[in-house]
Amino acid sequence: MQPVRRAIREQVHKLVGAGSREAPAGEPRRDDGIFGPDSVAWRVHRDFTSMMIGGVGSLLLQMLHPAALAGVWDHSNFRHDMPGRLRRTAQFISVTTYGSTERALELIARVRDIHDRVQGALPDGGTYSANDPALLTWVHVAEVRCFLSAYLRYRNPFLSVAEQDRYFAETAIIAEHLGATSVPTTRSSVDAYLEAMRPELRWDRRTRQVAGALLSQPAPSPLMAPFSELVLDAGIDVLPAWAAEMHGFRLGPRRTRAIRAGALGAGALVRWALHDTAAPVKA
Repeated sequence: MQPVRRAIREQVHKLVGAGSREAPAGEPRRDDGIFGPDSVAWRVHRDFTSMMIGGVGSLLLQMLHPAALAGVWDHSNFRHDMPGRLRRTAQFISVTTYGSTERALELIARVRDIHDRVQGALPDGGTYSANDPALLTWVHVAEVRCFLSAYLRYRNPFLSVAEQDRYFAETAIIAEHLGATSVPTTRSSVDAYLEAMRPELRWDRRTRQVAGALLSQPAPSPLMAPFSELVLDAGIDVLPAWAAEMHGFRLGPRRTRAIRAGALGAGALVRWALHDTAAPVKA
């Protein structure tokens, strides 16, 4: 079984860019980082499968905001490098969750500098900036909502409401360091925020193209093809029902059951393969 375990580990590390200059694994630890080992964020973010599923869902949710979509459309090579975008997101989450405080703050500062150059015009004549505090809040909330939804479905459905609130409060620290304001810090306030944002969201041909690029990306290897397909389908499934409807996604009850059963099995397999490996991909 060791060759199978090793092969899965290698593919997972390749997906998240473990060993790159962004990854904290192997660094001398100066401190326990922004959250620390007793945090809910450490628990949620260490489950690779649910984080990948939540990452797909978060991108699909984020792109419904016209300014978030415009930033991707104007400033990223999404048609040819969607895996790179997912990998960079995974590395950012990894470093800010498990890296030292100094390392996390350095990366946050670098992202803020990159955001300074991400700006432009909207189709309706308005303008956008990636460092807009309100836009940063939207991107953050869409992300952590999908991360936690996937974790509850595929790793620990018994996480208490109090612990869910802790997760949102903890991760709000990163959003605030990035420049977000009025970040919701409880499950109820996250739900209320998303409901309040719905009138600002849109779906159009550009949304369809970006979503299509995300959902049609090839698997990184034949070994990972079934897993990749499950992750993409499960990412759709963790969307709020209204967001899935905006995209035009209709999975149906039978397919939904198959997706959830498959993703649960895949998650168990990946946790077995990653047992005793180091963060950020530790199961």
